[in-house]
Amino acid sequence: MTQEEAKKQANKKAVKFLIALFLLYILFSQGNLFMNSVMTPSSKYYNAYLFTHFNYIQGLKSALIVPAVWIIKLFGFYAIYNDMDVMVVAGPYLRVNYSCLGLGVMSFLAAFVLAFPASWKSTFKMLVIGIIAIYILNILRIAGLGVLLGIFKSQRHNFTYHHEVFNVIVYVCVFTMLYFWIKNNSKQISNSKG
Repeated sequence: MTQEEAKKQANKKAVKFLIALFLLYILFSQGNLFMNSVMTPSSKYYNAYLFTHFNYIQGLKSALIVPAVWIIKLFGFYAIYNDMDVMVVAGPYLRVNYSCLGLGVMSFLAAFVLAFPASWKSTFKMLVIGIIAIYILNILRIAGLGVLLGIFKSQRHNFTYHHEVFNVIVYVCVFTMLYFWIKNNSKQISNSKG
């Protein structure tokens, strides 16, 4: 294969990856937004059957809230919670909305990993590790807000940008994981060709 042919083939692979990344991200992110509307009783698309039997949005909220409350309690605070709220007694009141779930960054991670040309074993492993890492970081964010706002009561107004700060931290972690994953997969691809 000539250098020109190799360059054309690499360009085709890059375009294919970008198209797949874009389409998968739109599918996952918009699919989650649509399912959130299906699971919201006041929504135009609300479906009682799906809300009752397949409400993964509420399941994820609960899976974030319960361990976050355990961590808050480990720091000596008394906290109570329901399906979407955490109240730290003598501390903050936190509401866990759809935007707090991390589904956007999970959608990006899943789209990137599925679009990248890697083995299925490596792809599955990265998906599991990445989604668990995002989940753990999200629990730590909710717990951290509960503890920090409980300790620094006078500074509560300074934490209004916690969502943006969390997104930056999570995307830095995700891009770092992806960098090492791509580097490892690129070595494996070049070793299998040579």
